[in-house]
Amino acid sequence: MDLRKLKTLIDLVSESNISELEITEAEGKVRIVKAAPAAPAAALTAAPVVAAPAAPITISAQPPAPAATPAEVPAATPAGHVIKSPMVGTFYRAPSPGAKPFVEVGQAVKEGEPVCIIEAMKILNEIEADRAGVIQEILVENGQAVEYGQPLFVLA
Repeated sequence: MDLRKLKTLIDLVSESNISELEITEAEGKVRIVKAAPAAPAAALTAAPVVAAPAAPITISAQPPAPAATPAEVPAATPAGHVIKSPMVGTFYRAPSPGAKPFVEVGQAVKEGEPVCIIEAMKILNEIEADRAGVIQEILVENGQAVEYGQPLFVLA
């Protein structure tokens, strides 16, 4: 992988709230993991606040160790079919700012119909319904960062 491309990816991870990024290309695999902060503040006090240095970033060329993903974490599973995010990025309900959202709660959708856009690395990716149904619930706010496998919509 090109060194400039690698630096761009590192900058992308460090400037966003993404904690991990993995890219596989013909010439190899790159995994960038942002280290978590040492200890979160327990409570706010009147003491002066000092900006913490950016979290260190580690780069590994080995395959990742199996870990719990958001999809594997037990949570209250909504009733119905769940449309999940196929990638990491920023979730948008409408094709452009101020435009009408692709779908609303209670709206019927057909298989293959666009339901949202996920922006990843300045590329807008239309996400389509993987089956027909009625939008029962929208689980993500407009402009929110989403992870791979994160539930986006519940279809009835």
